[in-house]
Amino acid sequence: MATFGPSDDLQGAEFVDTDLRGARFVGADVSGVVMRGVQAEDVEIDAPWLFDGETFLRVNGVDVVPLVDAELNRRFPGRAERRATDPEGLATAWARLEGAWESTLARVDAMPAGTVDVSVAGEWSFAQTLRHLVLATDTWLGKAILGTAQPYHPYGLIDAGTVDDDFDVSVLATDAPSYAEVLRVRAARVAMVRDVIAAVTPELLASARPNPHDPAYPETVLSCLHTILDEEWEHHRYAVRDLDAIEAGGSDV
Repeated sequence: MATFGPSDDLQGAEFVDTDLRGARFVGADVSGVVMRGVQAEDVEIDAPWLFDGETFLRVNGVDVVPLVDAELNRRFPGRAERRATDPEGLATAWARLEGAWESTLARVDAMPAGTVDVSVAGEWSFAQTLRHLVLATDTWLGKAILGTAQPYHPYGLIDAGTVDDDFDVSVLATDAPSYAEVLRVRAARVAMVRDVIAAVTPELLASARPNPHDPAYPETVLSCLHTILDEEWEHHRYAVRDLDAIEAGGSDV
């Protein structure tokens, strides 16, 4: 099986009558890709950045992004409120999100021991997902909104493929913590976001903040909170997807 990595430049490549059955694209940039007259049975696409209002995904001439967005809102009650712009709306949005995670945590508790450490198709386990959300909160709340000099908890988990060049990975633990410790730290971060949202004002929401990954890029407190909500809902979707696969009897989907 041929494997292409970051050093392979396939921009502008043309595939004509090419057999791509079973191919897997992970972390690939397929922006602007055009497919004509293709066989596309049982194709699965996971693209969390479709919903920024500036992109489209056309299938047979139909932009399916609004359809997908509406269906995800139906499947995950409360997700539609992630774009709230006022303090009251944000408080409601966060409460709905907390409720979704509480239900999922209860579901995991009822599953067989060890479920939290099962990886589906090489993706993060449930425990690892919670650890990543700790780091995401530290980045967009602690670093960006609050301006904390060293905001990162050691139990946070970073995506090695997207780590900033100036990120000091030595602040993170090298050994995996227990699930109980993950839950404790995660609960503290959830409470931090809740407390910040409870205290925001329209003026604070509009105030400027540097992007934690690129300080030259402007953000606001509101856009940082929207990023946190996006991260939360997308990773909740991933977690539910993988729990469904585990319950269906497979960890290699």
